[in-house]
Amino acid sequence: MSKNSLPSEISRIGESAVFFRNLLESAPDAMIIVDERGEMSLVNRQALRMFGYKRKEMIGQPIEALLPEASRRSHVSFRKSYTSEPRLRPMGQDMDLVGLRKDGSEFPVEISLSPVETEGGRFISSVIRDVTVRRQMEKDIKAAQEEAERANKANSAFLAAASHDLRQPVQALSLLNGALRRTVKDERALLMVENQDASLTAMTNLLNSLLDISRLDAGAVKPEWEDFPVQRLVDRLSAEFGRQAQGKGLKFSSVSCGAVVRSDPNLLAEVITNLVSNAIRYTDKGEVKMECVEHDGQCQLEVSDTGIGIEDDQLDAIFREFHQCKLPGASKEGFGLGLAIVRRLSDLLDHPIEVDSNPGRGSRFTVTLPLVDDSAATIADEEDIDAEPPEQASGLVVLIEDDVNVADAWGLLLEAEGYRVATAASATETVALLNHLDDQPVLLISDFHLLDGSTGVEAVSLIRDFYKSEIPAFIVSGDTSKVVKDARLLDNCTLMSKPVDTARLLAAALYASRSGHVPQD
Repeated sequence: MSKNSLPSEISRIGESAVFFRNLLESAPDAMIIVDERGEMSLVNRQALRMFGYKRKEMIGQPIEALLPEASRRSHVSFRKSYTSEPRLRPMGQDMDLVGLRKDGSEFPVEISLSPVETEGGRFISSVIRDVTVRRQMEKDIKAAQEEAERANKANSAFLAAASHDLRQPVQALSLLNGALRRTVKDERALLMVENQDASLTAMTNLLNSLLDISRLDAGAVKPEWEDFPVQRLVDRLSAEFGRQAQGKGLKFSSVSCGAVVRSDPNLLAEVITNLVSNAIRYTDKGEVKMECVEHDGQCQLEVSDTGIGIEDDQLDAIFREFHQCKLPGASKEGFGLGLAIVRRLSDLLDHPIEVDSNPGRGSRFTVTLPLVDDSAATIADEEDIDAEPPEQASGLVVLIEDDVNVADAWGLLLEAEGYRVATAASATETVALLNHLDDQPVLLISDFHLLDGSTGVEAVSLIRDFYKSEIPAFIVSGDTSKVVKDARLLDNCTLMSKPVDTARLLAAALYASRSGHVPQD
């Protein structure tokens, strides 16, 4: 290098130093550069503001001066270890660090470290960030999550109680209505009973829908997966909705299907039930069809109609709560909750649902399910429990129910059908009752939650042990909590949800009392 070039080199070095200092000062985070002895060599403006010192108070001081007393000794060991093996350490990695201001206040920090090699020695560059606000936000979010979890648990507990308590009076009204329909002969009175039944059905549907929405949103519904033939579901729903469609002057058809699928049969039935109910509600003439198509390892359950259809801009809105179709001719019935439940259930089951619709020509809803490769699966031949009984029912039914009004309604309904009824309010009363019965019961019907804290499962088990016979049993409950599912563990027992449809109940009771077995659906 020539003597003439020396001043220019010194000038460039000086310019580089100024540039570096300006870069350090303009950094958005606090920056401190520490030498090999652990003393602060350079600090920027943000670091002075963060810790409350003047520059001359920090330069030459050990970095541990910026830490609480309790952390200083351990930090010296950490610093020495890092200096011997320097490496880049990203911001906030695996450490909860606390800084100490000049005024003695402490605050949470995140620090990134990186080694700096120079001709003058080895340095450590520290970038420091005050995370007080973020940590408080994290605490607030965690507290909100914990509060939400507590609220969800409380909501689930409320739903379990509300499901039972709200359904109890509706159950009593439904049973009384069923008894009246079987005893009243006057045509005018029968018309009033039928109108009452229609109102009860509307109230039941609204109550069930509101409770279902609440349970789904609270995460209280858990699928119970099993492999089963789709035809079992199709047959049951066809029998139920065929009559409903016929009453509206519509043709209802279903296509046989040999597919075996994996799903929760009860939740899937609720999906299809809501789709078919909607199809019938929004169709004034023509037909409603339910069919099953196997395609590419999947089963597609389709519900189609020739109803009013849906406009393209409404296809997403129909799955919202309380949304109802505004097209001319749309039914004023319903509450706009059916498809909201369908969407939640299809998401829960991971069964995609698609809609294809033409206004004025009809709609088709398609639910896609996974097929099960089970060629050995067969569909059991079951008796049609909805068939009209050839003769009047008979036999002794033991009823265990702790609500007097509901028990009286049960008794009136069953006796109007032709059964004799013996009643108890708890498992303990059931034991006493058995010693006074002349005949073995043909059917046991019990509420799940009983007067003395016992359950219908216990009461049914006591009766069966007494007679040493697996007498068919129905356990009825409006409780949606998991404990009720204990009833599913009993053989030859059906779990029914309140309020029970009296026509299906009596058909199932006739089947069970004659065959000695409860119907599968």
